[in-house]
Amino acid sequence: MRKFIDDLQSGCDYDLTLDATPFGLFPFGAFEATDPRVVATMEAVRTGLWVWTDVRGLARYEDDWYWQVSQDIARVPGNPWITCTLWLAEWKIRRATSEADLALTLDLLQWAAAHARPSGCLPEQVHPYTGAPLSVSPLTWSHAAFVQALLSYRDKLHALKVSPTCGDSLRK
Repeated sequence: MRKFIDDLQSGCDYDLTLDATPFGLFPFGAFEATDPRVVATMEAVRTGLWVWTDVRGLARYEDDWYWQVSQDIARVPGNPWITCTLWLAEWKIRRATSEADLALTLDLLQWAAAHARPSGCLPEQVHPYTGAPLSVSPLTWSHAAFVQALLSYRDKLHALKVSPTCGDSLRK
């Protein structure tokens, strides 16, 4: 903390903007999804970047200017992004220790699917009040995040359905 204060006093700038990129700490192997530091960070991201309208979803970062629709940063820190919302799902999937925990992630997967266009194309982000697609559509990154989250969900579901005595899959 002292170095941080010294850096601030010497003119070094820190960007303290809350953003969704710390998601990369666990999928790239830097830390486990259950590491207390990751848990605290992801909870701060979830709370601070959640869009508190009927549309819901996770913003990319605080006061995101890209296609910004609202200045009500307390309720809409940025537009909800498909990828960022699915990153939150990935984290919850990795932390799940029971089928009940895992079932709580379905809401986020269904949220993403519900924002697909009639053609099935996922946009980059959605309007925080109407849910209409904003920016690029289709966005390969959104589709890749959706497929990855579904595969993670499937794999975790299979991992949770094992016999506690012999380790064999209970899914036949």
